[in-house]
Amino acid sequence: MFALARLVLILFVVLSVIYVGLSIYSRSVRRRKLEDEWDEAIGEGEGDREAYVQEGLKVYDHSLRRKLILGVYVVPIIVIGTIIYMTNFR
Repeated sequence: MFALARLVLILFVVLSVIYVGLSIYSRSVRRRKLEDEWDEAIGEGEGDREAYVQEGLKVYDHSLRRKLILGVYVVPIIVIGTIIYMTNFR
């Protein structure tokens, strides 16, 4: 039982680090795309670029892509659970 608790704790820590890294990377990619979109469409000096980027990031925060990153927690747990089930009950 103690080994399972240790596995779950280590798995949670590792998956949390991966989740945070993916979230930061995905948000920075979205920010860069918004900045490039602003530069192409509107150009330099006209309007408020930072406000445009912030509004785009608010939309991103509620997007499906952001929620799919939570699969970092779900997929490994399902795979490990399936492996444990297959080795013990088949």
